[in-house]
This record gives sequence, structure tokens and C-alpha cells, in this order.
Amino acid sequence: MIISQKLEKALNEQINKEMYSAYLYLSMSAWAESENWRGATHWFAAQAKEEMGHAMKIYKYVFERGNRVTLDAIDKPKSEFKSLTDVFAQTLEHEKLVTDSIHKLVDMAADENDHAASVFLQWFVTEQVEEEANASEMLAHLERIGDSKQGLYMLDNVLSKRSAD
Repeated sequence: MIISQKLEKALNEQINKEMYSAYLYLSMSAWAESENWRGATHWFAAQAKEEMGHAMKIYKYVFERGNRVTLDAIDKPKSEFKSLTDVFAQTLEHEKLVTDSIHKLVDMAADENDHAASVFLQWFVTEQVEEEANASEMLAHLERIGDSKQGLYMLDNVLSKRSAD
């Protein structure tokens, strides 16, 4: 069963948003690298890879449903940040925007009685709970640590342990 043109367009837009997320996190990784935050560099590179995986999951799904993927330009991401706390604050805000976008897709699928799309999109709903929780947790740690050099060093070490898969 083919997806409606309206939902196809929205899924294509979500592919772009996921690719932008990957690009944004790669930019954050580059910033962290330039600031010698090796753990954060690794964490954001892993996040970029994960976001690209999300884009490809939607990409494949659109084709599985007999529709067409249409790629659009990816906006230039921000590349300068005030601090590691600032980067994670912006990460959390970005993930909230992605969550809102996913929820709109779920609503659209429900409005169209597209049960297959509804089931497919539930994975992303669950994933966004995890994405926001991860960013929120790191931000809370950074806010607690403040300017403690030892605390920042220890947290950067924790960030380096994130699985890249």
C-alpha cells in the first residue's frame, strides 16, 4: 500500500531533519575536538552516526511502501558554542524539536488511518524519549559540575565510553 502524497512529503522532510541532526552533531563533534574535549568529540560523532541511521531507516521505509524519496538541501549547522554545557543545552533543545516533528508525523499517520506508518513511527517515538533523556542527563551533570576542572575531566572520560554503534 502506497503512502499518501502528504505523508510521503512529510517523511521526506523528516529524512532531511534527521540528516540535519547528523550534520549538527558532527559540527558539535568538530567544536569539541577543537576545544580538546576528546570524550565529547566521540559522543557527538556517535550521535551523528546514529542520526544518519535514523534518516536511512525512514529512507528505506518510504521505498518499502512504494513511494519516492526526494532529498533536499541540508542547512548549515551552527559551529561555535560557548561551552560544553551550551552544547548539551542546545542538544536538548534540538531533540525536543525532533520529538515534536515525530509526534506530528504520528498524528498525520493516525489521521490518515495509515496503520503501517503508525506502527513504523512508534520506534521513533520511543527513540526520542531516549534521545531527550540522554541529553537531559548530560546537561544535568554539567550544571552540577559547574566549573570544576576535575568534574569536567571525569565527565569527558564518561562521554568517551559511549558505544559508536
